[in-house]
Amino acid sequence: MFTHAYKRLGEEEQAKDVVQEVFVALWLNREDNLPVSNLAGYLYTGVRNRIFDLFAREQVRGRYLDSLKGFLDTHAEVPADHLIREKQLKAHIEKEIQALPPKMRRIFEMSRKEQLSHREIAEALSVSENNVSKQVNNALRILRTKLGARFTIQS
Repeated sequence: MFTHAYKRLGEEEQAKDVVQEVFVALWLNREDNLPVSNLAGYLYTGVRNRIFDLFAREQVRGRYLDSLKGFLDTHAEVPADHLIREKQLKAHIEKEIQALPPKMRRIFEMSRKEQLSHREIAEALSVSENNVSKQVNNALRILRTKLGARFTIQS
């Protein structure tokens, strides 16, 4: 049976696995009515059927891998395009931030880029927290206006 499986599969380990699966199935179904008169034919048929199942699984796996490869080939440009648009958007936003008045820009950058609280910014620049809050809100209002409604900037 091993030789029969090996000739069909061409791989020793797969042939061993197929023969073992057939014997395990025989052992698990020993209580059922087995054809005692032609046990060799029964075993060879079991090996043949296991090989067919293996071929069918490999064929499905191959189709899946081909489909995945095709998907990746056709959609490989999307991430690059996305990265280009993202870079352009960041550059546009940065340009608008640089156009803010200097003191407002510094406060806004400390708030958004350095992630400092209003209190920390107020202490660092020796201004009131209320002034910092107004400057950040004004910067957001200006950026919303310049960048348009499609770019929502969170307060």
